[in-house]
Amino acid sequence: MGSPGFPTRKRRWTIRLFVIAIGAYVALAALLMYFENALVFFPTPARVYWAPPPSPDVRDVTLTTSADEEIHSWWLPCPGSRGALLYLHGNAGNLSQRGQTVLRLRDALEMSVLIIDYPGFGKSPGTPTEQSCYRAADAAFDWLTAEQGIAPGEIVLFGKSLGGGVATHLACQRDHRALALVKTYTTLPDVGATIYPWLPVRLLMRNHFDSLSRIGACRQPVFVAHGTTDELIPFALGQRLFEAANEPKEFFAMSNHGHNDPFPDEFYTALKAFLDKHPAATR
Repeated sequence: MGSPGFPTRKRRWTIRLFVIAIGAYVALAALLMYFENALVFFPTPARVYWAPPPSPDVRDVTLTTSADEEIHSWWLPCPGSRGALLYLHGNAGNLSQRGQTVLRLRDALEMSVLIIDYPGFGKSPGTPTEQSCYRAADAAFDWLTAEQGIAPGEIVLFGKSLGGGVATHLACQRDHRALALVKTYTTLPDVGATIYPWLPVRLLMRNHFDSLSRIGACRQPVFVAHGTTDELIPFALGQRLFEAANEPKEFFAMSNHGHNDPFPDEFYTALKAFLDKHPAATR
């Protein structure tokens, strides 16, 4: 016969293991919350890696935010360009790693381009946060209008990946020509939930970059492009964001295209055609 105390001991061990598992789960969730910014932002300072400008006419420009943060940027002027494109990049690296992309955009769209680094990225000192990214974008927009004399209605806001949330926030605050969102998301917690489906990410995350709730306030043309095989930000999130946008809008699916793949030639052609259909207007 078995020991009479065996079932009791078994229950105690079961309860103990359950408590340990719950404790480990809570501890892990707390740890991820504590290191959230380190999991969201992956900046590469210039001292670690810096590529030379993609063209000799690229200008270094230092901007200042409303919180006195210094923001380093590259200005790629296009002679004869009426307006400009403001490029807001993703959560990793620095602007020098996008040199060939912004040069290609300038040439394909025949438009001047300004690309900025958020605080902590490249040659921009400081620490990246959701709010500091927004401030950096505001400073860039102000420089284009005040220093370059470009009318707000002639500025295209371009957000790639994390930058899509920054661009959408800016588009809600400022008049602009068009909003281009590439390989981006509905909200950052939605992305986190796909990476950590076993955690209550939507309840815990402090960085929201909530494009989904904001894009309905954007009244200018919206162009959304997404890769069908994006392994970081699911294609469905790009579709859902597009569905929430107002007309006029256009969705461009990049077939068999991953998150970090270079933009295909067809992307530049599609964006140029979209902007040609929606030229800058005097407002």
